[in-house]
Amino acid sequence: MTAIERTPQERAARRPSVWRQALMLPAFLALVAFVGWLAASWTSPGLETWYAQLEKPAWTPPDRAFPIVWSVLYLLMAAAAWQTWRKAPERSSWPMFAFFVQLALNGVWTYFFFAMANATLAFVNILALLLAILATIVAFAQISRAAACMMAPYAAWVAYAATLNAAIVEMNF
Repeated sequence: MTAIERTPQERAARRPSVWRQALMLPAFLALVAFVGWLAASWTSPGLETWYAQLEKPAWTPPDRAFPIVWSVLYLLMAAAAWQTWRKAPERSSWPMFAFFVQLALNGVWTYFFFAMANATLAFVNILALLLAILATIVAFAQISRAAACMMAPYAAWVAYAATLNAAIVEMNF
């Protein structure tokens, strides 16, 4: 019997226990919070020095917008990963792999852009990040439409950030 042919009771029986689900949500939150913390630690030193001196397009958001937007996006990312994992743990290896790849690329972008002050390398990375996010959305959608939808604002923000990164490269290098 395939996953599609299973009864709702059979699908529910294959899900992790309520206690395991309750433990995994904080685990996903902690993981994305750790990446966010790393990103913030790499951003701070370059923000007031290197980044402040760059020419930026007029449509660059104010610096204070970034932590707010990223906090919301990280919460959505964690919730989406948890939703996917809990809905189909036996089928979630590829979606979780895609999620972890995009999360790593997310952190690496911040390192390239702010810590290394290399906007060109960061731009190459953010293109890979955007592809990884789209792959994650496709993988999540196979298990949970809600999880895929939770990743959509992140994809939109990263697409916007990619255009911003490209404009910074064009204006400064």
